[in-house]
Amino acid sequence: MLRLLRIRNLAVIEAVEVEFETGFNVLTGETGAGKSILVEAVGLLLGGRATADLVRTGESQASIEALFEGLDGSELVIRRDIGSQGRSRSFVNGVLATATALRDLSDQLVELHGQHEHQALLDPAAHLPLLDEYAHLEPLAERVSLAWQRVRTAREQLDRSRMDQGEKSARLDLIAFQLGEIEKAAPRPCEDEELFATKQVLANAERLRRLCEESYATLYDSDQAVLAGLGGVWKRVGELATIDPQFASYLEARDGIKSQLEDLAFFLRDYAAGIDASSARLQQVEDRLALLERLKRKYGPTLQEVLDRGAALARERELLSSATEQAEDLRRELDAATGAYLGIACQLSDARKAAAVAFAAALEDGLAELAMARTRFEVRFNRTELPPELWGERGIDQAEFFVSPNPGEDLRPLARIVSGGELSRVMLALKTLAAGSQMGKTLIFDEVDAGIGGRVADVVGARLSELGARFQVLCITHLPQIAARASTQFRIEKEVRRARTVTSVDRLDETSRVEEIARMIGGAVVTDTVRASAREMLGFSAANSATRRDSRRAART
Repeated sequence: MLRLLRIRNLAVIEAVEVEFETGFNVLTGETGAGKSILVEAVGLLLGGRATADLVRTGESQASIEALFEGLDGSELVIRRDIGSQGRSRSFVNGVLATATALRDLSDQLVELHGQHEHQALLDPAAHLPLLDEYAHLEPLAERVSLAWQRVRTAREQLDRSRMDQGEKSARLDLIAFQLGEIEKAAPRPCEDEELFATKQVLANAERLRRLCEESYATLYDSDQAVLAGLGGVWKRVGELATIDPQFASYLEARDGIKSQLEDLAFFLRDYAAGIDASSARLQQVEDRLALLERLKRKYGPTLQEVLDRGAALARERELLSSATEQAEDLRRELDAATGAYLGIACQLSDARKAAAVAFAAALEDGLAELAMARTRFEVRFNRTELPPELWGERGIDQAEFFVSPNPGEDLRPLARIVSGGELSRVMLALKTLAAGSQMGKTLIFDEVDAGIGGRVADVVGARLSELGARFQVLCITHLPQIAARASTQFRIEKEVRRARTVTSVDRLDETSRVEEIARMIGGAVVTDTVRASAREMLGFSAANSATRRDSRRAART
């Protein structure tokens, strides 16, 4: 359950901290106030894609932090920092975490149903994943996807081995040319970096020689050489040590210092003598660098990638040269991969078809609670076995949702039947159905009220309120019928302070809720009559909630 959400410098939000409650929470406010940004913040927190334009103008970083509480009282703190350059870092209980780890957590903590998400229901490709989610078939579907990847890889290898002789010969000629270029140059790992360093030395050879010779003379080979003068220094330090023992440690280091200075002097002498300042040597290095740069432009862009490309070409040449011998082995590999795929895919198909009946019945029950009592629903699969060219990572099934919202009408594809309001209710029923029985989980709905109003809005509000008994529900809405059903309400407002837009979130008390519900009913002009309607709506919702609680209590006893 999401207990606390803290946001800093995200879009129009400068600083917001919201403490959510159990049950049904609603967030209301004018269009454009920033309500959906809160939902986007939770999505980012749980592994959503972060971009630089999310950071508030003029700030270097946006920060999102949330405290989740488990049913056992355990706490989990998740934080995500997004830099103005688009890079982000995530932390779970203070430990650095990957975006993948956050997405894995999101499955356990939150179900996020974004604005206009119900439009995805119009695409039949989205229907099988919903059925899999309801029936908890995702692990089996993942195995099917991995098996399909193995089939595809084996098929590609076999197709390549079956190139006709002309294609094979042309490819081998190209490989021979490209590999010949790389092998003739015979580059070594990091050779370009070494040559660049050598070029720097050769280009500054005279200066290096002069500096080495001057330093050597100063240390060792001049009348005032440092090493010669050190003898007198150590003699005086020895006399000092006889008077004050503090100098003894420096006297003990005398031999080591002398040895290091002598090593430096001789290295300077040898280095100066070893510098090859000839223009021929510099030209040789520059020519080699130019050759490596040409290779990097063709096969790079780095020298390591050139080496990797050469190794890949050598492997491909070996494969093509022995393709005839390997073709039969690849055929056997493909047959084995296909057999394994079909075994798992058939298992998934059977499980889907078995679950589809219960799924349809459960969805019809859910729609009945959303004022679509006589709706008929069915999951229809492909009538005949799909040919191999239509198999894929989702298995060997094609399925589509068929619905009849009106008695006497034939079942037809969902995309061709339902209105916007009906589609919103189908989406709500599907998503709450898929949520299962994970008590304490947070369900977030961003404008689930799209396309509905009046009595249907009240029914949707009642459904969300009932969900609040099993889950924590967060809902962004513009409809007073839904907002009045909530146990906790927050108002999101946007204002201009010091020439900057700032969004704030306030928890509403009873009086403030009346004013906000009245605003949602009457718009800009709120009269006493509208306020009375708001009070009546809030009172009616509270009475209904109490009645439902009593009914559930009676049913349990």
